[in-house]
Amino acid sequence: MPDSPFALDDDSAYQRWRERKLEQAPTALGALIVEVRDPRRLTDAERSAILERCRIANMAIYVGATGDDPDKEIPRALGASLGLHRLDHNPGADEDAITSLTVQSDARHRDYIPYSNRPISWHTDGYYNDPEHQIHGLLLHCVHPAEEGGANDLLDHEIAYILLRDRNPEFIRALMHPECMTIPANHVDGEEVRPEQPGPVFSVRPDGRLHMRYTNRARNIRWRDDPVTLEAVATLKTLFEQGTSWSVCGRLESGWGLVSNNVLHTRSGFTDGPTPRLIYRARYYDRLQDT
Repeated sequence: MPDSPFALDDDSAYQRWRERKLEQAPTALGALIVEVRDPRRLTDAERSAILERCRIANMAIYVGATGDDPDKEIPRALGASLGLHRLDHNPGADEDAITSLTVQSDARHRDYIPYSNRPISWHTDGYYNDPEHQIHGLLLHCVHPAEEGGANDLLDHEIAYILLRDRNPEFIRALMHPECMTIPANHVDGEEVRPEQPGPVFSVRPDGRLHMRYTNRARNIRWRDDPVTLEAVATLKTLFEQGTSWSVCGRLESGWGLVSNNVLHTRSGFTDGPTPRLIYRARYYDRLQDT
């Protein structure tokens, strides 16, 4: 793609994009926050403010006034108003494709960390999906937080790209290889429920936007066995461990939510009180509109 900042043979386009990106990129959580009255019915000003932050940082945090209202129309209507329509019907989701993230011990959920209170390391959502069903939009809405813990670290994947490319452009080339990161097949009771899924870490969408597919998991993952790939992965892990100037951390409270172009994120471990933690998660094949 001509003049693409993500083309490794066009350093001038990259440098122009990089300069603009770092000039605008927020380094504090407060810069991502937008106060809204009712996420189901955004005003024009509220919608514009959310999308403006997403254009700059690929994410925004809304602070709504719905409290612990469990209405699932909150994430659904909010997503639709931001151009998110094609929901991912992943196996752990509810029938409406919006997932209720809470501690669950039934056979369908108990073996998966998102439905436990354990910490989750850096990842983007849907990294095990096939190429036609990659997750480009992610919405989290908090109905009720944990009594303790359950915070999220957040990092714009475009910043991660810059930090790696500045270190060594060959890292990007390795992480764009179509067999860079393979998630092995998932078997339940001897039956394959998800096939092996190879793919790149970084890829460029047809519209020229950058997409990242990543998990920091240590098990059930296979990296392409070549020196540059392994060094690139090690460098990325080091960035996460040491932190960056653009990494932010916060906890969603009742009525709050995160909208993003599937940025890198974590979740800390948590302890429930009398009312269990409940987060609605909506994954989309769409990217946020006009971002």
